[in-house]
Amino acid sequence: MLRDEPQYRLLFSGQVLSIIGDRVTAIVLPFAVLSIGGHVGDVAIVSAAQFLPFAVLALPAGVWADRLDRKKILITSDTVRLVCQLTAATLLLTDHATVTHLVVLAAVYGGADAFFAPTFTGLLPGTVAAANLQPANALIGLSYSTGSIAGPALAAGLVAVAGPGGALLFDAGTFAVSVICLVPLRPRTVREGQGEDGTAAAGDHFLRSLRNGWSEVRRRSWVLAFLGGMASYHAIVLPAIFVLGPVLVNDELGGAKDWAIITAGFGIGSILGDILLLHWRPRFALRVAALMLMGASCQAAFIGSGLGVWAIAGFEVAAGVCVTGCFTLWETSLQEHVPGEVLSRVSSYDYLTSTGVIPLGNLICGLAVVAIGLHQALFTMSALGIAAALAVLAVPAVRYLPRATPTPTL
Repeated sequence: MLRDEPQYRLLFSGQVLSIIGDRVTAIVLPFAVLSIGGHVGDVAIVSAAQFLPFAVLALPAGVWADRLDRKKILITSDTVRLVCQLTAATLLLTDHATVTHLVVLAAVYGGADAFFAPTFTGLLPGTVAAANLQPANALIGLSYSTGSIAGPALAAGLVAVAGPGGALLFDAGTFAVSVICLVPLRPRTVREGQGEDGTAAAGDHFLRSLRNGWSEVRRRSWVLAFLGGMASYHAIVLPAIFVLGPVLVNDELGGAKDWAIITAGFGIGSILGDILLLHWRPRFALRVAALMLMGASCQAAFIGSGLGVWAIAGFEVAAGVCVTGCFTLWETSLQEHVPGEVLSRVSSYDYLTSTGVIPLGNLICGLAVVAIGLHQALFTMSALGIAAALAVLAVPAVRYLPRATPTPTL
């Protein structure tokens, strides 16, 4: 049981408030850009700047996370992001912010975030027993889902009281709380080429570690297939959330308030999916994840459906179940089947081929809107995402990957 895992409780406690802060920022940032005179192109550029560092830093971050102290990397990442949000908040609150400022700060923030993600994936198994991996991931997912509901509501209140700058100031405070919780953390650590004292073996060079990480990916066809599917989802479908969704709601519905309702619907679905996975352990986890990836890819079509805000939010409930289920089962499969000493490197390929491709998708979606129109672009994005998920499901290793520990046949 997770209540018997003191190190996980400490890790989880540090992340809960930080996740809510991130959700606040995700709602506020596009409208912060618009509030200082930016347009849809500026929103896309700021979003791309935040995710572009993944394309450059994801793989080095995975290597260093396997070679260095993962806890120290997480603390450094949180500290850098705290400074970024504090600076952005100050600029907005004093009416000195420009789109250029937000682009630069988003890029620095994204660089720090690139180190956090693979490091966190590699560190989490060191805080729980193997049998608790799926519920541990599901509980982290539940915190993301809860943040998807609490974040928009909190964002609306913060913007009403203190504007976008106040919301970013709140996010800066959540990173401070995360650092305080990480400092006393004592996870189990095992790294490639290290003895019990944690000293790196002689000759264990960076490039060799990088090659070893790619070898671990290449020898698993299920990893390669799912990396392709996740890349397609992040590059083709997610721009509907980061760029086109806020623009559509701003132009055709009720702006930030209605976008918060839609996002809250997604959060409710995510909570339902996370609660399900706290108890249900499917025999073929990755098969279920691929099926859920198909459902997740419908998000763009839901947003572009032309329906009212409450109908779109209702469809987003179903999308939320699929998205959180897919991500939780994929993360759990990696942690169950990839050795801990190379896990951060393997997961760094995940972040490179998923989050790292978001900037390209954000830019291409703008061109698609110009070429075929906003609603047509959104439907096309979903169709392509579903096709990619079907291709993943066609790989036998994806359909029949077993669990690492015995589970009941369901």
